Amino acid sequence: MSTNLIIESITRHIRLSNEEKEHFISLLQPKIYKRKDFILEDGQVCKYSYFVTAGCLRGFTVDHNGFEHVLNFAPTGWWIADMYSLLTQKPGILNIEALENTEVLLLSKSRQEKLYHDIPQFERFFRIITENSLVSYQQRLIDNLSLTAEERYHNFCRRYPSLINTLPKKQIAAYIGVTPEFFSRMQRQMLTKGKKQQD
Repeated sequence: MSTNLIIESITRHIRLSNEEKEHFISLLQPKIYKRKDFILEDGQVCKYSYFVTAGCLRGFTVDHNGFEHVLNFAPTGWWIADMYSLLTQKPGILNIEALENTEVLLLSKSRQEKLYHDIPQFERFFRIITENSLVSYQQRLIDNLSLTAEERYHNFCRRYPSLINTLPKKQIAAYIGVTPEFFSRMQRQMLTKGKKQQD
């Protein structure tokens, strides 16, 4: 499994020597998940940060009515974890599932702590990742409270351009907080509106 992508992701934020890159790579654990495999389930303690080298993961919760609410996707080149559970080491509520056959690199919390000791600039990298995650979740909350479904869909398209034409519609619907039927109607209306504007 190639580690080039994760090194590119990190060196956008911090500088590393070749020795430091090799040390970091030695702490990673490669793993392959099949489509529909669960990487983490509600009630479990999150012990790893996951970096996707190929494929796509989704993080979601299930409410008391059995409805799924997608919090985020992790396509190739993205990190994902249950941040609350990872940081507190308490059981979380996030499910993380492979939407297709997916290759990941795992970094355990204990090895991440070791990394901070061995290569202090990694604290800066993971602080940036955590801050970006916090900003993203806050923006998602505000969007869900204040934007229309169509506006939320446009935000999804900006955030995940590589997934627009590859994800099942029901997954996009669960992300923007509508039923698949409503999402299909909305797409038809957007298409009609777009054609009228072109005429």
